[in-house]
Amino acid sequence: MNSYETVLRKAAEKFRRTAEMAGQEGILPYKSADGKWITSPYDGNSWWTGGFWPGLMWQLFALTGDAFFEQEARRAEEMLCGEFRSFRYLNHDVGFMYLLSTGADYKLTGNEQARQDTLHAASLLMGRFNPVGYIRAWNHPDHVGYAIIDCMMNLSLLFWATRQTGDPRFANVARIHADMTRREFVRPDGSVSHIIELDPTSGARIGEHPGQGYGPGSSWSRGQAWGLYGFTLAAINTEDTKYLETACRIADYFIANIRPDGLTDCDFRQPAEPERVDNMAGAIAACGLLELAKAAGKPEYEQAACRLLDGIIRQCCDFSDRLCGLLTKCTASYHDDGAGQETNITYGDYFFVEALAKLNHTDPMLWR
Repeated sequence: MNSYETVLRKAAEKFRRTAEMAGQEGILPYKSADGKWITSPYDGNSWWTGGFWPGLMWQLFALTGDAFFEQEARRAEEMLCGEFRSFRYLNHDVGFMYLLSTGADYKLTGNEQARQDTLHAASLLMGRFNPVGYIRAWNHPDHVGYAIIDCMMNLSLLFWATRQTGDPRFANVARIHADMTRREFVRPDGSVSHIIELDPTSGARIGEHPGQGYGPGSSWSRGQAWGLYGFTLAAINTEDTKYLETACRIADYFIANIRPDGLTDCDFRQPAEPERVDNMAGAIAACGLLELAKAAGKPEYEQAACRLLDGIIRQCCDFSDRLCGLLTKCTASYHDDGAGQETNITYGDYFFVEALAKLNHTDPMLWR
């Protein structure tokens, strides 16, 4: 076993123990602390991170073949599919929620109901498309013109739906939104904005909002990671070189800002104090870099991914039962928004395991 395979196996062993607690409590874990799983801070089971728990279970099922992980993933899927009926809190993040849950189920088991549920989610995402050129992010009346960099990851659901149905409308919308993101979000130096507000009638740019980063014009590292991985996936899905070039530009910027210890600041333009580390950003970027290394033929991107993973493994992995999850120092927002700062958060665990699975050649590539 190489070192990454050893860590991956240790992660599987830990979640085989701690995931039982989530099932016993009947919850979708969002984070963990003090030996307990904690649910989402907002919107119940419609909170955008709900798909990462079943996604993690499907990754571990692909690795081990253990039916427990399949059962736990399906338990979580039932909870997520119940949100179709409530509907009001669902937003553009149905890609995160359902591609990694019902989409993974269909991919790994051929479950036809899971396929239909994933197509349902794709149709909801299509319904958020504004024909002036963007997918609306959130539901608040004041956010009618908001688009965010995170949506580059949700576009994979639309590309998937076109492949499943033969209907080009899904992929066409994904391309339109990706083109807008490339034009409006990506700065000349490869950094990206988190939130861009567009005129919902004309599509013209109104302005930029800082979102979860330090401030206006700053460089929220997880936004960089969403852009890096999202444009890489767009390039894989379309074979369009402009998306590949954009992914490389964002990747180069991200790599230039990796800390000497291999960890990732929450914002690449944050002040020295207070320090904010976000290992979720590093894990997401590692996944994107590993795929980009293959797509662009640049082995230096794989080397950078390993720098990020090595930093996390050395300093921020807790394999004890004091913590139900794995990664420490995960930060949802530079300015505390109630979603957690420098703590364990489940989607950090998901992307960390996905990156390790890529290096172990067991990743089922749930984004396609």
